Amino acid sequence: MANPNLNIDLNAWFENAQAQFRGLNPNEPGQWPILPKLLSFLATGVAIVGLGWFGMLSSQSDELQAERDKEPRLKEEYRSKVAQAVNLGELRKQRIQVEEYVKQLEKQLPGKAEMDALLSDINQAGLGRGLEFDLFRPGQVSVKDYYAELPISIRVSGRYHDIGAFTADIANLSRIVTLHNLVIAAVNAKESKDNTGGNLYMEATARTYRYLDPAELDAIRAEKAKQKKGEKK
Repeated sequence: MANPNLNIDLNAWFENAQAQFRGLNPNEPGQWPILPKLLSFLATGVAIVGLGWFGMLSSQSDELQAERDKEPRLKEEYRSKVAQAVNLGELRKQRIQVEEYVKQLEKQLPGKAEMDALLSDINQAGLGRGLEFDLFRPGQVSVKDYYAELPISIRVSGRYHDIGAFTADIANLSRIVTLHNLVIAAVNAKESKDNTGGNLYMEATARTYRYLDPAELDAIRAEKAKQKKGEKK
């Protein structure tokens, strides 16, 4: 059998609770009864916690997506490094071979003090083949990042086979010399010293190269640093 006193108390409590929510002035929440105040505080707290939790999850979600986007790149880097690690011994051997090759090439480049001797070698190569030098004029040195280039305008005259032998001698010099813009033609009989008119002349630009000494390299680096500094401004 239900207890009538309990029903009466519950009914009274519900009526009292409903009465506390009647006629509430939203502009004066401080004057509200205790029950509306508690419920409003609870709702506000739940809203704050919910918004904070949502905001935190949103930022975490963005970070998670950013990390996921990095995953393919990191996997590719990992594969590349694993391949390098597997072939590390072979790569070291290749590096040693490349360094030795570079040293051999550097030995073929004269230093600044050796350029006069190289120019003399080119001249002697022509004279040794019986050629006449109508022109032998070194040009302006062009400085590159790691070497300097010297162009030499030359014109020699002589027999066909002697000119061919001269170009072969130039190619076989211990130092690197290249021939560019070659022009070979018959010498006019009026211009020929022996008036035979059977000789040929060859015009070309011989280019030789030398390595830069430490002072020149330092000057180039300083100039580049100055240019970069000027670009940043």
